[in-house]
Amino acid sequence: MQNLVAPPFDPELNAALELVTEVIPSTLTPDMIPLMRQMPVDPALDELVTSVGAVHEERTIPGYEGEEIVVSIYRRPEQTTAGPGIYHIHGGGMIIGNRFLGVQDFLPYIASHGAVVVSVEYRLAPEYPDPVPVEDSYAGLVWTANNAEELGIDPTRLVVAGASAGGGLSAGVTLLARDRKGPALRASLLIYPMLDDRNETVSSHQIQGIGVWDRTSNFTGWNALLGDKRGTDEVSIYAAPARAEDLSGLPPTFLDVGSAEVFRDENVAYASRIWAAGGVAELHVWPGGFHGFDGFAPHAQMSIAMVETRHRWLKRMISA
Repeated sequence: MQNLVAPPFDPELNAALELVTEVIPSTLTPDMIPLMRQMPVDPALDELVTSVGAVHEERTIPGYEGEEIVVSIYRRPEQTTAGPGIYHIHGGGMIIGNRFLGVQDFLPYIASHGAVVVSVEYRLAPEYPDPVPVEDSYAGLVWTANNAEELGIDPTRLVVAGASAGGGLSAGVTLLARDRKGPALRASLLIYPMLDDRNETVSSHQIQGIGVWDRTSNFTGWNALLGDKRGTDEVSIYAAPARAEDLSGLPPTFLDVGSAEVFRDENVAYASRIWAAGGVAELHVWPGGFHGFDGFAPHAQMSIAMVETRHRWLKRMISA
């Protein structure tokens, strides 16, 4: 595919994008990974934790093949009544980020719903290629489910959630939970998830050198995770859930994505295939949205609408 015209960015988002790309370039190449990993943790996170009446606890648990990983647990100081569990997997293209990235979105549920939020520090590619990230994430999910009573989680209201690579990993652990008869999930929240290593959709060709996380960036992430396997039949459905032929038996799934981002077409296809398999999916495509626009431009009208829509669905899923 050559010379494909991308959908225009929403005017309000486009104005924000000009500022975003001064800090985060549209194209991320392998040599930029070390610098991108130096991005600081949100300095307002601790204040947010306090404001929702929560405490933060870290636990070291067994990850893939028994190697140690860390999870952060956010909950009320005295969690006397079991509440919904939100198991969070962070984004970052499989190559950057940490468990504090994006967890902020779910902390208000501690105050409003008595939720317990668990965020996993899975190991990153390329130092830890597939299957480490998805298996670490699944190990954390199993640990959370096995310790639900002690954590104060109602096991019938356990949700997995993540954005971008975290959305792709959330889809992967949901498939693992189904196929290994693991934790029963109430729902899966996939926020513009990274699902397809092939990177050959129309949208993946449209978004090159523009927006956030373009086609080349996508190659950077998938190549780091899969190496020479990327694009071949050797890729696991748990690493790249778009490759799964059977999407039956999944919990209710939510996906949202911008129309002007790489992941648009693979997200639409994933939701369509869940419906084709007789499943339940809710899909929202936000016109003119670039990747992660709700986080980079949180005050834009479309960002507000996107987040409100997403949270209305999540509230339905975790209500008793």
